[in-house]
Amino acid sequence: MPTIQQDGNFTFIDEGQGETLLLLHGLFGALSNWEGVLNEYKQNYRVVIPMMPIYTMPVKKAGLESLTDFIESFVAYKQLTDLTLLGNSLGGHLALLYTLRQQQNVKRLILTGSSGLFESSMGGSYPKRGSYAYIKERVEYTFYRPETATKELVDEVFEITNSIKKCLSIVAIAKSAQRHNMATEITKIHVPTLLIWGLNDTITPPSVGHEFQRLLPNAQLRFIDQCGHAPMMEHPEKFNTIVNEFLAQPSVLA
Repeated sequence: MPTIQQDGNFTFIDEGQGETLLLLHGLFGALSNWEGVLNEYKQNYRVVIPMMPIYTMPVKKAGLESLTDFIESFVAYKQLTDLTLLGNSLGGHLALLYTLRQQQNVKRLILTGSSGLFESSMGGSYPKRGSYAYIKERVEYTFYRPETATKELVDEVFEITNSIKKCLSIVAIAKSAQRHNMATEITKIHVPTLLIWGLNDTITPPSVGHEFQRLLPNAQLRFIDQCGHAPMMEHPEKFNTIVNEFLAQPSVLA
């Protein structure tokens, strides 16, 4: 298990040495979502994963702008430069927003199941408190293979949705993300970008991946079959293979 560090206002994982990979999790995400990526890359890269304050920020501030401010302050605090930003779902959305603010500090982007153009929030509804069966079904809906939603993962989400305060934050951030369509802004992002999409993603369907590819000036799109909204969790080996190919490209390394 990786060591979770606490430093100032930040909780994070920081392992390995070399070029920095900054990993951003989604709305119901946790540091554990990136286990397969962390284990693969900590040998040759510095892998940094901040725990975003999705459930701890004041509800009035809960939204994309505050979360982007958080990432900006975390990067400055850790003095991270020449970033490869890797974001899943809401984390992809935030990676794009950070890049628009600090493009000179981003070497490349890797987005998987990113929001920012279209998403079906929690399968079209907000979380219901107190119903374990409902939460289990919603978490399973994230994946192509329901068994990817382990009991540990379902328990984690159930605990989050059982808190009224956390629920209010989730709803506020989800609404903020759905309101904020980035179609006109992302045409300004010129860093090499890899899009990895599950062919069976029901939350940000494959058409969203195609739309990102069309709008981002320097993007390539790869699909993983029999895969839902979190490819790095459902098919970690295939995901890492695609990432490795991207990192090895001369145009990306330049």
